[in-house]
Amino acid sequence: MIILGVDPGTAITGYGIIRADDDQPELIAYGAITTPSDWLMPRRLEKIFAELSALIAQYQPTDAVIEKLFFSKNVRTALSVGQARGVALLAAQHARLTIHEYTPLQIKQAVVGYGRAEKVQIQQMVRMLLQLDHLPQPDDAADALAIAICHAHTARFEKVTSNK
Repeated sequence: MIILGVDPGTAITGYGIIRADDDQPELIAYGAITTPSDWLMPRRLEKIFAELSALIAQYQPTDAVIEKLFFSKNVRTALSVGQARGVALLAAQHARLTIHEYTPLQIKQAVVGYGRAEKVQIQQMVRMLLQLDHLPQPDDAADALAIAICHAHTARFEKVTSNK
């Protein structure tokens, strides 16, 4: 299974692509899609859609995993992230990928084992699990890899329990 993890945002959308066919997830690619703050929102969303679509075409993932939006005190930020999230969902649906969504709490529990883990703890676990020499950068890409790893762990567990 090839998994595309997406950490949505209009300024920076992180992505991480892993292969998860056995116990050890394998890194394929990661990075970030950035948009200039002086662009109008439709243009920013178009770029995110186009680049996610290109990544999907290049790496042919079977599953897309997108972080669920959590409530934010800053309504403006929540709306902006929600728009980027919608574009990521659309790109995945347009490519007919199987789509999964996890909350930040679920992601932290699956990757670190603790739902209130700090960002640096998540990055360290991603580095260790993917056997990287350094922490993945930017933070949004590390988060996207954590989202993909969360699904790999969850899917493996669901597969084991469904075989019983």
